[in-house]
Amino acid sequence: MLQFTLIFVSLCALIAILFVILQIQKGTDDGDRIVALDILLAAALILCIIASLMIQSTVLLDVAIGLSLVGFIGTVGWSAVIRRKNDDQHNLQLEKDTDEYDA
Repeated sequence: MLQFTLIFVSLCALIAILFVILQIQKGTDDGDRIVALDILLAAALILCIIASLMIQSTVLLDVAIGLSLVGFIGTVGWSAVIRRKNDDQHNLQLEKDTDEYDA
């Protein structure tokens, strides 16, 4: 029963990865792509944990912990980049509006 459950969850994670790849390709903005990458990371973590359970070793759990830390740092980094980009666009729009008002 445990093997069936692990295989079922693995298939669900692989299907999720397939949908995430499609979302990354057709994402409308950067925020959608970052969320899709987070979901991809979660599916990879699930696959690491399932593989660890199947081979009955804790080595892959260490890999999963490291992967989650890298994913968190990556998400925070991408969020900062998007925030800076949006702030720059907002400042340019304010300058443009001010120039139009002064003229």
